[in-house]
This record gives sequence, C-alpha cells and structure tokens, in this order.
Amino acid sequence: MADNSIGTPDQLRDPNFTPPLYKAIPLGVQHVLAMFVSNVTPAIIIAGAAGFGFGSDAGAQGFPDMTYLIQMSMLFAGIATLFQTIGMGPVGARLPIVQGTSFAFIPIMIPLVAGKGVEALPALFGGVLIGGIFHTIIGTIIGKVRFALPPLVTGLIVTMIGLALVKVGIQYAAGGVPAIDKPEYGSLMNWSVALVVILVTLALKFFGKGMMSVSAVVIGIIVGYFYSMALGMVTLDGIATSWSRAATIAMPIPFKYGIEFSFAAIIGFCLMAFVSAVETVGDVSGITKGGAGREATDAEITGATYADGLGSAVAGIFGGFPNTSFSQNVGLIAMTGVMSRHVVTIGAFVLILCGFVPKVGALIRTIPIEVLGGGVIVMFGMVVAAGISMLSDVNWNRRNMVIFAIALSVGLGLQLDPKAVQYLPDTLRILMTSGLLPAAVIAIVLNLLLPEELSNESTEEVSGGMSGHGAGSLKG
Repeated sequence: MADNSIGTPDQLRDPNFTPPLYKAIPLGVQHVLAMFVSNVTPAIIIAGAAGFGFGSDAGAQGFPDMTYLIQMSMLFAGIATLFQTIGMGPVGARLPIVQGTSFAFIPIMIPLVAGKGVEALPALFGGVLIGGIFHTIIGTIIGKVRFALPPLVTGLIVTMIGLALVKVGIQYAAGGVPAIDKPEYGSLMNWSVALVVILVTLALKFFGKGMMSVSAVVIGIIVGYFYSMALGMVTLDGIATSWSRAATIAMPIPFKYGIEFSFAAIIGFCLMAFVSAVETVGDVSGITKGGAGREATDAEITGATYADGLGSAVAGIFGGFPNTSFSQNVGLIAMTGVMSRHVVTIGAFVLILCGFVPKVGALIRTIPIEVLGGGVIVMFGMVVAAGISMLSDVNWNRRNMVIFAIALSVGLGLQLDPKAVQYLPDTLRILMTSGLLPAAVIAIVLNLLLPEELSNESTEEVSGGMSGHGAGSLKG
C-alpha cells in the first residue's frame, strides 16, 4: 500500500519525484535486499560448475575467482540499473527498473564451463559481450518481433529454465556436486540446513508483512547461516580467515580472464537475448501499470531493452554475467506505491559500493552450500511457477498442445539425457544439451508455421485419450 507520508498520490506515481533522503535511502536499500541473493547466485553456480567454486581446491586460496565473479555481479547490476534509471540518450527507460544477473542464461552457461575451470571463462565472456551487443540491437526491433514470442513460447521457455535449474537446488541442498560420491552427500544434517531456510522463507512469505515478506529469501538464508554455525559447519575462525584474505577495495579488471569467441557461446547468448528482451518488456509494462496506472511508451520499452543489452555487454568485458530486469522489484514497487526512479538509483549505488569491496564477496562465500540450496530451491521453483503462470494465458487448443508437447519433450529429454547427442560436433552438442535452445527454436518455428487450428482427428491419435476436451483455455 502506498505511504502518503512520503509524498502526494501524484508525486508517488511520478518517476521523477525524489522523496526526502531519510526515506529514499531505506527504500533504495529495500530494492537491494529484494534481489541480492538472486543476483549473486548465478556466479556461485557457474563457479561450482566450472570447478573453482565450493568443494574445489580453490578453497585453500579462499575461492578468489568465485569472489571476483560475485563482486562483478554486484557491481554491474548496479551499473546496469543506473543505465535504466538515469539513462544516456536513447539508452534506459528512466523508470525504477532494478537490473540483476539473469537466471535465464544459466542453462546455457553450465554446458559451456562444465568441469573446465577458469580456462572456460574467456569463451563464456566472449559470448556475454556479443550477446549483449545483439541484445542492444534487439531494442531497435523489439516491437516488431514480439509477435514471434506469444505466451505459449515465453511460458514454455521460462518453465524450461526453471526445470533446468531445480536439479542444481537439490544438489546444493544435499551437499554440492563435489560431495556426490561421499558419504555425507544427502545426509540428514545437510537437508536439515536447507529445510530451515525453506521453512523460514515460506513462513515469512505467507505470514510476514512488508519488507519481511519481500526479503523472505535473504532472511531465510541468514537464519540458515546461523543454524549451520550452531551445527559447526561454519566457524568464526573460518569467517575471520575469509575476511582477512579479501582486499578492502578492488577495481574491476577488463578482460581479466581474456576473451575468446566461441560459436556455441555466441549463438546461445544471442538466442537467449530474445527471451531476456521479452521479459524486460513485461517488467516495464508491469512497472508503469502497477506504479503509474498507465501503459509503457514505445520509448520506455526501447530504452529499457537498450539498457539491458549495454549493461550485459559492458559486464562481459570485466567478468560479469548478462543482466536483465528483476521482476521481484516490480512487485516491490507495486507494494510500496513509490514510482521514483531516484529511489532505485540509490539502491544502484549501494550495489556498486558492494562491488568495489571484495570483503562482501568474502562473507558471501562463507555461506555453506546447503544454506544456498534451501534458498535456490525456492527461487528456482518460483521460476517454474512463473512459467506456468505465463502458460495460463495460452488458449489450450489442440494446435498449441501439439507445439508445447513436442518442444517440451525434446528440450526436457535432452536435459535429462545429454549423452543422447554425444556424437554431434562440440558446438552443436553444447547447444542441444542445454535443452532450452532446442525447445525454444521448436516452439517458435512451429508457432509461426502451423495453421491456427488443427482438427480433432489431427491430435486424437497421439493424445492417448488425453487430448484436452475443455473449452481451450485454462482461465475459468
């Protein structure tokens, strides 16, 4: 509910209104709390998949590369947010849009880096750079390509992203990939830590008020952190060592890991840029409707897409991951009723400050992987739920059921059994085993080519008696 003590109703709906600083600063910090865990999680997952994160030999040196990736995630989330709120020429919506590291690209990044260590990072960041440039170009045509990405396609892709990630959450909660062959993997102690995080998060989400509800995941992780300390999984000596090893201030290093242009990485990031662009369009529309009671303008949608792409491209130069608008912050704006972009600018400066202080990353890396597991089970499950919510807007006629069935079967099947395409060339194999890209391509192509309606007989023989004889829509 809007707080009229901050300003008049007209001021609260105005993106250019600046509340008093003593109120604007807490509101900006709220935005950081709402997205902080989601923003740094991709860096932790990619470091673990590559083999220099939790459970690796890098632990003896304090996980320096993972810490740097966490640092860049915070820094460039803040910089990309400034692109949105302050803007530069045509770049930026000049709306209270919070940018952060995108989950959507994780299923693409994991096959690119799996087990390859830091040697995989040059090609990864080459893909981020080119994908970001391509994303920026999409801004010029975003209004013309939206027809190719209806809820059937976007809902399927978002659902597939979530399905690709839920396995990561379970592995983290059980003890992490490096512990899979060890006796402690899946132990009751590991699961108890993850369950504490999940239960606290659920309790706050459903019974908490205001920021307690919005920050449920981060509070759940804090509670799980202290619980893991009580179990002896985290020690004060370990925290002190991690803190002392990290520099107080560190600057980002351009091309720290080098740069390499891999066809597989470039294709993967460019295709996913379409999905990210459509997600941003939805968030911009959600902000203007929820905060200002109006539709987004073409200039705002185009500017937001430009900022998405530019933020991602610049991040790739310094070792950051692709950025996108964060939907949870759209909900926060609707909750507070404060539409001020300057409030979000304050949050951006908080993120940038954290990005220049490696000790923040040093504290994050002391969080046990089981604690993170509890958090990401909730977050990745919400990604699946968001995809299903998008699919609820689909008219479930027989044509759309066939498109969904084929795309899901191929995409999910390749995720579950990547060895099925082990004899393909490396580039194609990496793209196929993500599951996400083949599903997206199949859905887009079939949606464009198939006639609008298929006869009953066209699908009855392959539906096993479950061809959906309802009115054709999930809406009641």
